[in-house]
Parts: sequence; C-alpha cells; structure tokens
Amino acid sequence: MTELTDLGIAAIRDGVRDGSFSAVEIAEAFTAAVAEAKSLNAFIVETPEHALDAARAADAARAAGETLKPLAGVPIGMKDLFCTKGVQTTAASHILEGFVPPYESTVSQHLWDAGAGMLGKLNLDQFAMGSSNETSYFGNVISPWRRGGGDNAPLAPGGSSGGSAAAIAARLCPGATGTDTGGSIRQPAAFVGIAGIKPTYGRCSRWGVVAFASSLDQAGPMARDVRDCAILLEAMSGFDPKDATSLDLPVPQWEAGLNADLKGKRIGIPKEYRVENMPSEIDALWQQGIDWMKDAGAEIVEVSLPHTKYALPAYYIIAPAEASSNLARYDGVRYGLRELPEGANLQEMYAVTRAAGFGDEVKRRILIGTYVLSAGFYDAYYTQAQKVRTLIARDFENAWMQCDYLLTPTAPSAAFALGEKSADPLAMYLNDVFTVPSSLAGLPAMSVPGGLDKQGLPLGLQIIGKPLDEQGVLNAGLAIEQRAGFTARPEAWW
Repeated sequence: MTELTDLGIAAIRDGVRDGSFSAVEIAEAFTAAVAEAKSLNAFIVETPEHALDAARAADAARAAGETLKPLAGVPIGMKDLFCTKGVQTTAASHILEGFVPPYESTVSQHLWDAGAGMLGKLNLDQFAMGSSNETSYFGNVISPWRRGGGDNAPLAPGGSSGGSAAAIAARLCPGATGTDTGGSIRQPAAFVGIAGIKPTYGRCSRWGVVAFASSLDQAGPMARDVRDCAILLEAMSGFDPKDATSLDLPVPQWEAGLNADLKGKRIGIPKEYRVENMPSEIDALWQQGIDWMKDAGAEIVEVSLPHTKYALPAYYIIAPAEASSNLARYDGVRYGLRELPEGANLQEMYAVTRAAGFGDEVKRRILIGTYVLSAGFYDAYYTQAQKVRTLIARDFENAWMQCDYLLTPTAPSAAFALGEKSADPLAMYLNDVFTVPSSLAGLPAMSVPGGLDKQGLPLGLQIIGKPLDEQGVLNAGLAIEQRAGFTARPEAWW
C-alpha cells in the first residue's frame, strides 16, 4: 500500500470516509514524520495531540454512522502567524516568544470546525518579512530539495511561508496554511514544487492573523496539488464580521467546479513580465505553459501592464509603512518580550525591548516605513506609492477587457542557497517581482509546478485571475497540472 504520508488531502479524506484506513493511522504516520524531520526546522511547535484528538473524533463519528465533516481525518500544518488558542504563536519573532493566545484565529477555527487536526505551528520569516525563511528567530528552514550534481548546499524553501512549503514537499503534512502579502504563498510553492493560491483580498478573514501589511495580507492554502488547494480554500474562506475587510459573500464549491477545459478562454501574456536577465529556463517554461494553455483550448493574447516596473518600489513603500504602524503594538507593555534594565524609564524600556525582540529585517522595514510616513516625506513617498498602486490595479482592469487570466512565471529563478542573497536586501526583494503586482491589486493568483531546471530544482508557473474568480484560476492551474505531469519529489536526506 502507498505510504500514508504520500497521500494528499483528497485521498486522506476519501480513505477515512470509506474505511481504507483510520484517521488515527493517518495522524500517527504524519506525527512520526514530523518528529523524524527536525533537521528541516519546518516546525516551531509540534502539536501531535491536537492532530490525534481530531483523528479520534473523526473515527468515532464514522463508527457511529455520522456524516463526516469535510476535512475529517486530515492533519495539517498551521503557519505560526495564525493565533491558536492555548498554543504558542510567535510570528517567528523573539518579541512574541512565549505568547499563548487565549483565542483562535477565524481561519484556523474554520479548519477545526471542518474536522482538520493540527500537526504543529510552522516556521516562517519573522513577521512574514522575507523571501527565503532566513529571518526567523528560530533559525532557517531548510528546503528538502538539493541541487543535482553533488552540490549539497542547503537551499532556501522560499518565504515567508517557507515552513509550510518545506513541510508539504517533505511529506510532513498533506497541506498547510500560508499567508501572502507580496508573494509569500506562491514563491515558496514554486521553490519546492507544490501548489499554492492567494485568493482575492478579503476571501479569508485576517482576524487573529499577526499583521504585517493590513491592506495586502491574505491567508491561503498550500498543498500537493490544485484539488487539495481547492478543498482547503473552501474550508478557510467565509465572511467574518470581526474583520472589516472580509467579503460578505457565499463560499463557492471550488472543488466541485474544477474543470481543466479552457475552450473559449483567453490567456493574457503580459509583455512587461519579460524582465532583463531572466534565465532562459524560466523563459522556456513560460513558453511551455503557453503551449499547455493552447492545448487546453485557450486562446493566447499579448497584453500590456505598463506600470508593472513600478510595482516593486511601490510595494516596498506601502508594505513597510503599514508594518511600522502594525508593529508599534509590540512595546513590552501588554504581551510578549519585556526588557527592563534597572533604573530604565518607559521610553528606554520600549527601545531596549524592541531592539532585543525584532530581527534585522523587521527593524529595516520599520525604519523605512516610519521614514516614508514622516511629516516631511509622506506626500513624496507614501502618497505617490498609493497612486501607483491605483494605476497598477487599473492596468489589470484594462487587461481583463482582452483576456480571462494571465499566465506568468512565479519567480525569476529556482531556489537559491541559504546565505546566497541575505547580504543584499535588493536582490532578495527582486524575488517578488512577478508576484507583487497582483497583491497590490488584491487579485487571486496561484502557483503550480511546471517542471525542473537543469539542476533538478522545481520551477513554477503563475495564473492571475479577475477579482473573485478563484474558480477560473484553479481551473487554469488544473489544466497546467494535468499537462505538466509534475511528479518529482525531493529524495529524503533528513
């Protein structure tokens, strides 16, 4: 029989329902895998009892002849940005180390209500700020992948949802939550050869999710394939009156609506995404994706998004500005770390606590954000960036007059080695060049694996859709998935 940890969400759900195996067997298999893979550093906290309790409840419900919940018997990983009642939530930062929320985030509560269990809290870039999972206070997450040719340099799993990506690729969990501010679901998904979707801004509640940039942050699922993402997204989504940005709309049945036939659909290819010095392998994969779209029945059209080149600089003004405001709450007074030198006054306590609690990248973004919001520079930087954001959104609106979806690469390269770009923040920020524009516009976007580069590392393709058209994005992703036939997985070395 297939190893239980090789099964995805749909296979586990269906197998538990038809009695092929018990939910407890699944939970035990995954908790054992998590315990054996500590060298990846994917988990900050392991919660095997949470997973086993949910599994026992699923098995008891089946034995009693009850209708099983949608995710009954499915254990998942929870990015440590989601507050979980009674379980430490840190955002991978020293300043929140030891914080145990007395409440549950809306997204995680939706998942528990659907029958899912939690294997643990997954590592990430500190406060979701990073593209390589190197900024975590709890240490780097290491990708389960290795380059071919005997190069054993540890690779970045992408970020900020690097723990989620690494855990799924290494078969430590069948699916996980992620958050995406400027690409933090899609880029790590591409780096490790899994699927991940950022839904329309407002589809998933932000309540109980540690904030980075409130107008950009959006929760979403990461899983082995498109169907599993659709299943998880259905459970995660829904209106939340506690979140003022939550969309008061019914949740579609995305799994039931999956259809890889793209006849009558038009796929836009934005000419501005052909950036300078893009590796030939990325360009070749993009062309292969175009051919797959044609094979699925779609018409290919070239479109223009003329303000694309301004997206990255606008993002790195808006996101730090919002971060500097959101992170002002971590002051050593109410919760989390408190550094109180003898004889220190309140201002000194603030300064010492924040200096000790925040990492370098978080401090860098707070300083940038505070600067662009300051009285002398607000109009010169922040106001202008917001105007650019409006123009970028308008570019997409114009593109939708010509096409139904956009197809682009997900990231400008395959996974890089840990430490390779950490000394150059600008080089690191360029990892988001293809993902940031759709985040600024609040659009649904998904990454699916398309193939391997010459060193045997995964490469991803991105589909961007119209507002609220997650179904179309998932369908286009399914069309690529079926044609790519991506089955590569990392060889276990951990």
